[in-house]
Amino acid sequence: MKALVYQGPGLKALEERPKPEIRDAGDAVVRVTRTTICGTDLHILKGDVATCAPGRVLGHEGVGVIESVGAGVTSFKPGDHVLISCITACGRCDYCRRGMYSHCTTGGWILGNTIDGTQAEYVRIPHADTSLYPIPAGADEEALVMLSDILPTGFECGVLNGKVAPGSSVAIVGAGPIGLATLLTAQFYSPAEIIMIDLDDNRLAVAKRFGATHVVNSADGGAVAAVKAITEGRGVDAAIEAVGIPATFELCEQIVAPGGVIANIGVHGAKVDLHLETLWSQNISITTRLVDTVSTPMLLKTVRGGKIDPTRLITHRFTLDTILEAYDVFGRAAETKALKVIIAA
Repeated sequence: MKALVYQGPGLKALEERPKPEIRDAGDAVVRVTRTTICGTDLHILKGDVATCAPGRVLGHEGVGVIESVGAGVTSFKPGDHVLISCITACGRCDYCRRGMYSHCTTGGWILGNTIDGTQAEYVRIPHADTSLYPIPAGADEEALVMLSDILPTGFECGVLNGKVAPGSSVAIVGAGPIGLATLLTAQFYSPAEIIMIDLDDNRLAVAKRFGATHVVNSADGGAVAAVKAITEGRGVDAAIEAVGIPATFELCEQIVAPGGVIANIGVHGAKVDLHLETLWSQNISITTRLVDTVSTPMLLKTVRGGKIDPTRLITHRFTLDTILEAYDVFGRAAETKALKVIIAA
């Protein structure tokens, strides 16, 4: 089969790889029909994710059709259309019983990280019964690709951890796909103000169309003053970091209001300074999280009910044969205006 393989920092290639086979009774092999590229894949390519070794097939998002199942799989059969969760969960270990599927002792974020992932024609899914979701007939499978990762990540790590509430003020720092997914799901809770901050005017315009009440271009260094002006000097109740670099986290530290929350989503590859000299007395909370996908069933229902339209995040479409071009377009988003790309296998 064809597969996109990480070859070390800055290096990747489309290679021929053996088709995966069932190894354990709980496995399923899925023929991937659509996948995508995540900002986390770019972090891997930069060398920020030490657990991902050269030779790994990348990708942790997608939909497909079950090709074969192990003897222990009871919820799925060959021919079923399924959504692949970015998080693999056994459902039985202590972390899974606490709803922390991301820390499953035999799973978690392993696809495209410690085992081969979804940017290929086929992928092996461990713990299939608790790591796949059935796709109902007639569903828009492109939309559901967004439910593999970015929608539950934005919702759980940003909205829920940020304690977004009716009438609250929210700032999302980073208007990339994950920031926009956070924006879409934050509106479930009717905050009074959703301020989107980014360097890219195109992405800020998209954020405005998606429901941001205010947009701030931070290129001139005036983002803190702009947020304080919007919030009558208070700052925001929830400052959500959706990039993963020191500058954006420190911006969140500067704009959070007393009693507020800094909710980190971004994948950080470098240390960040925590300014306790100014925050020690401010009653703030700082949250970190790897998505657990506990919200995926709820998000599936909201998409099926038309309450949210994830296809608005899709800007480009490619085939697996042209995935290197897809990476180029996705990696130059400021020039190409790319948000999410769909790759059809």
